[in-house]
Amino acid sequence: MNNSLLQPGRPGVILAPMEGVTDAPMRALLTKEGSFLFCVSEFLRVTDQVPPVSVFYRHIPELKHNGVTASKTPVVVQLLGGNAGKLAESAIRAVALGAKAVDLNFGCPAPTVNRHDGGATLLQFPKRLFEIVSQVRQAVPLDIPVSAKLRLGWSNPDDIFKNVEEVTRAGASWITIHARTRMQGYAKPVFWDHIRRVRESIGLPIIANGDIWNFQDFLKCYELTGCEHYMIGRGAVGNPLLAKSISHFFTVRQPTMQVEKAPLSPSDWRPFVDQFVALSELHTDKPEYIVRRIKQWVKLACLERPLPWFEELKRTQTLEECLNTFRG
Repeated sequence: MNNSLLQPGRPGVILAPMEGVTDAPMRALLTKEGSFLFCVSEFLRVTDQVPPVSVFYRHIPELKHNGVTASKTPVVVQLLGGNAGKLAESAIRAVALGAKAVDLNFGCPAPTVNRHDGGATLLQFPKRLFEIVSQVRQAVPLDIPVSAKLRLGWSNPDDIFKNVEEVTRAGASWITIHARTRMQGYAKPVFWDHIRRVRESIGLPIIANGDIWNFQDFLKCYELTGCEHYMIGRGAVGNPLLAKSISHFFTVRQPTMQVEKAPLSPSDWRPFVDQFVALSELHTDKPEYIVRRIKQWVKLACLERPLPWFEELKRTQTLEECLNTFRG
């Protein structure tokens, strides 16, 4: 199997898929520094029909450009669903459109997704994980990696060991593990030690994921898991320079290195917001949508550290008013 996107001895960071957050403009912005090995698309839902080409292009417009962002960072296509046959057919279509790899989502904790046979609900059925991964693996060329995103389990974190066994036996190229159960949602604690135990028990590359908000979180996760690869989502959005710090660490292996500081003041945020607006305008002609996305973005950043000026941003209505918050 070709793991060209994820090679032993080439440690690095991957941008996590976040539904409604890490869309094409955000992927373009966050990968601009070149600090990510690759990013994973928001999930594309597969039910009893293969999504049409137009849906692939709408969700993952990078497929029109050889499956990479403007900075040439590969975009892995993520599929979600419980119908193994339709997922396999969808994977074939994704590859035909230029996908460099296919990821299968068994980690989404959203109740609406779980009630419709998707995401983390499948963690309760190890044999179905095997069926889905194996059918997708058999459907696409061997040089196209097929990976799986798992949580530790539905409610018992020890379920990860059986599920990893089935996914490995099915032929997965690598496994991303979010170190929480579905029932935890995004509540603490995270069980990074379970990721180490999995990594030491199988031969596949393991990507560690979950609660890496800052460089100190990364160092702790690095120490506890011993992984070479790390997936960051909310932390990367809240601090667009976090991946740069982690990537630099892998180059120099010095935890006391100068860490890129997270943007705090409106003027710190301004260059990122200006770039995001320019990138978003390539995909939408609705300024009000861009305003909502900026507010969502900064609100997410507030989860780790307070940004008092967010209250002013929340009251803005037009794009001009929104941008004036950052320009003083």
